[in-house]
Amino acid sequence: MNASVTRRDAVLGIAAAATSFAVPSILRAQSAGRVVVVGGGFGGAACARALKRAQANLQIILIEPSTVFTSCPFSNEVIAGLRDIEAQQFGYDRLGAEGITVISQAVTTIEPQLRSVVTADGVALPYDRLVLSPGIDFHFEALPGYDDASSGKMPHAWKAGAQTLLLRRQLEEMPDGGTVAIAIPANPSRCPPAPYERASLIAHYLKTRKPRSKVLILDAKDTFSQQRLFEKAWKELYGDMIERIGLSQGGRVTSVDAATRTIVTEFGNYTPDVANVIPPQRAARIAQIAGAADATGWCPIDPVTFQSKLVQNVHVIGDACLGGGIPKSASAASAQGKACAAAIVNLLAGRAPEAPRLTGVCYNIVAPGYGFSLAGNYQPKGDIFAEVEGGATSPVDAPRELRAREAAEAEHWFQTITADTFG
Repeated sequence: MNASVTRRDAVLGIAAAATSFAVPSILRAQSAGRVVVVGGGFGGAACARALKRAQANLQIILIEPSTVFTSCPFSNEVIAGLRDIEAQQFGYDRLGAEGITVISQAVTTIEPQLRSVVTADGVALPYDRLVLSPGIDFHFEALPGYDDASSGKMPHAWKAGAQTLLLRRQLEEMPDGGTVAIAIPANPSRCPPAPYERASLIAHYLKTRKPRSKVLILDAKDTFSQQRLFEKAWKELYGDMIERIGLSQGGRVTSVDAATRTIVTEFGNYTPDVANVIPPQRAARIAQIAGAADATGWCPIDPVTFQSKLVQNVHVIGDACLGGGIPKSASAASAQGKACAAAIVNLLAGRAPEAPRLTGVCYNIVAPGYGFSLAGNYQPKGDIFAEVEGGATSPVDAPRELRAREAAEAEHWFQTITADTFG
């Protein structure tokens, strides 16, 4: 089956689907069921594949407006000129070949009472279970002066693709002796260590191409994940090229002015040559439309089944959900997608789902051949995931051989997770 379904194909298939939903529920119960997954990133694609492999006669529909997925993990290497953007891009042909219906449309409406989603071209898709894996959107209201238009001058590069290449181009055009500022929001946010990896790799680019330049980190936090490892690497590799101003020193960005490329903090203003502004985040808009997000902007879930606490028959996975101790990362999203698939198969069969145990790993590359990692195990505890014993982080004092080995392991992890997710 082709990975991309035309509107005519979709209408024909969905008309038949709608007919099946019109028959009495006792007759529909004889079929395996239909699961619609919204979002084709690491969580959604992994969930769709796991559902189909667990029960081949389930009808799985994956809705994703982009025909090509561009990965955020390793996109910092693209920014630093160490990797081509094509190495980050993956299609959905393999999922289509496995019998998953892939529809290249955006979802505009979700009607939980009707168990139906509506795509941008007006097609209604009924479901037995709905999985939302929409990722994050930006909470522009929380950062005055920053919006979609501003990102054309002060790129966030927090959604991989055109923004990644824009930030790379700005670095290439910056004169030697310039300053690159990275504005980092408070948690929760997608992949908390990634801004510091980005600062590291930008410093590597500057060290090799524009050695009189500087990296300035304006941070809304005082501490961050793997801080000792990053700071040791910065001192060892980059000397005083990287300067970080934390929350208590006035590093929190309160507003920006894109016209003048000005970043405003509580204690001062900065006008760097390149401004990488990562705004505060929340669950993507479709989660808001579905009614699955609460006042925090994120989606509360039952951690055993990933069912929404706010909307029946809807599951939320990946960056959009309130996960507690588990980070918002590709590894976590993939693990959640597979665990959610197992829960849905059990629920459709009338069986009690088993409590999942999820494992997540985060690799950070601070220079070519220099990496470190953090791995954790997570289990449901109350309404969230809590970290349990068995996790590990790279030692702060380690020989370069270990750093080189972890950098190689990071590349292997990326090849493995993308093949596992997209084929």
